[in-house]
Amino acid sequence: MSKGITSRSEDYSQWYNDLVIKADLAEYSAVRGCMVIKPYGYGIWERMQAILDKRFKETGHSNAYFPLFIPKSFFSKEASHVEGFATECAVVTHYRLKNDGNGNIVVDEEAKLEEELIVRPTSETIIWNTYRGWIESYRDLPILVNQWANVVRWEMRTRLFLRTAEFLWQEGHTAHATQEEAIAEAEQMLDVYAEFAEKILAVPVVRGRKTENERFAGALDTYCIEALMQDGKALQAGTSHFLGQNFAKAFDVKFTSKEGKLEHVWATSWGVSTRLMGALIMAHSDDQGLVLPPRLAPIQVVIVPIFKTEEEKANLDTYVDGLSAELKQLGISVKYDDRDTQRPGFKFAEWELKGVPLRVAIGARDMQNGTVELARRDTQTKETVQQAGLATTISNLLDEIQDNIFQKALKFRDEHITEVNSYDEFKQVLEEKGGFLSCHWDGTVETEKRIKEETKATIRCIPLDAKEEEGICIFTGKPSKQRVLFAKAY
Repeated sequence: MSKGITSRSEDYSQWYNDLVIKADLAEYSAVRGCMVIKPYGYGIWERMQAILDKRFKETGHSNAYFPLFIPKSFFSKEASHVEGFATECAVVTHYRLKNDGNGNIVVDEEAKLEEELIVRPTSETIIWNTYRGWIESYRDLPILVNQWANVVRWEMRTRLFLRTAEFLWQEGHTAHATQEEAIAEAEQMLDVYAEFAEKILAVPVVRGRKTENERFAGALDTYCIEALMQDGKALQAGTSHFLGQNFAKAFDVKFTSKEGKLEHVWATSWGVSTRLMGALIMAHSDDQGLVLPPRLAPIQVVIVPIFKTEEEKANLDTYVDGLSAELKQLGISVKYDDRDTQRPGFKFAEWELKGVPLRVAIGARDMQNGTVELARRDTQTKETVQQAGLATTISNLLDEIQDNIFQKALKFRDEHITEVNSYDEFKQVLEEKGGFLSCHWDGTVETEKRIKEETKATIRCIPLDAKEEEGICIFTGKPSKQRVLFAKAY
């Protein structure tokens, strides 16, 4: 099987595009800037959804759904919010088409909407307009709602999963009686995202706070998890926002407190998107294709039979039926690839490309010897093991693979966090090594923008575990008390 994947060392960007398409994850659609997520790619996204959804519900959240279309006037109620999204909005102006009499379908100019509708770029405005009717008293709080949806943010330069005009995500929107409760919610959801990234995606992340310049439009504080890809660029993998009372004031959402006072509600929002698919690919995969951590893989084990006669095939079928049942009892997803249209070598290459964590090959001789061959996707190593206790062997091996994938990514990340103390050193490391650059910054938007203009590096976050440390800004020489992380980013 010819994979046709460009090597990472030759062209990282092309390697990524090749892998997404060749591994059957997604493809570009007929609509410019949009993508078709293919069944195998959507299967991975479904796993992400299921695991995250369970965690959301364990922390008290419920799912709901809000309209795709938002009245334009809603955006003008929160000034910084509309400013942040104005250039990315798709606008609906008419509600009907007609035949022009020449066989062409055109917009019916007489069907113009009284007020334009914005195709959802995010849902704060429509949700807080709705919450106004849900909240009267402190007894109505907190509201802990999540929405699984699609959003549209008009992008001119797109890349599959990483940046498309339409993408899938979840967005949580919560309402609270106090500032303390809202901040605790925002921090809790950041922890949920970080644990998911590290324990399920096997992607190590830095938990941090965004600078004022990088903050979500309309937020008082934005928390984030930042991951490092194999090309040394950072990727924002999830965000959680403390919105203060901005949206409550904009939409006049008030409640009567226990003390009988009328107060504005406190808010958060938080979300992750199909960009996580990009993070998964770029953090782990190699020139042979996708590498999936077992806890996320839709297919954790693939079994490939090798036979010459129908009798051999029948014996293998019987054995594999029993093994599959044992694996499923252990919660392990398994596929028996007994297609007779492809040779075993083709199947090996196909499942390697698709990143299945563990491959089991078994033939007539293996049946005689009571053995099977196991091939790990993460290390590309093979070993012959006994059939006795095989289900337990496989279960333990999947745990080992999960940990190995994480440790490899962690080692790479840690080796690419570099302390720099001058602007010349900053530019040299950024050019020659990349990764996260830990340095002092004077805290001003002006300095942040100047560095971005000159180097294309941005402040990814102020790490939450960063200690106070006297220093001087690498750009201005002004005093600084804390290091931040710069990087080039997706």
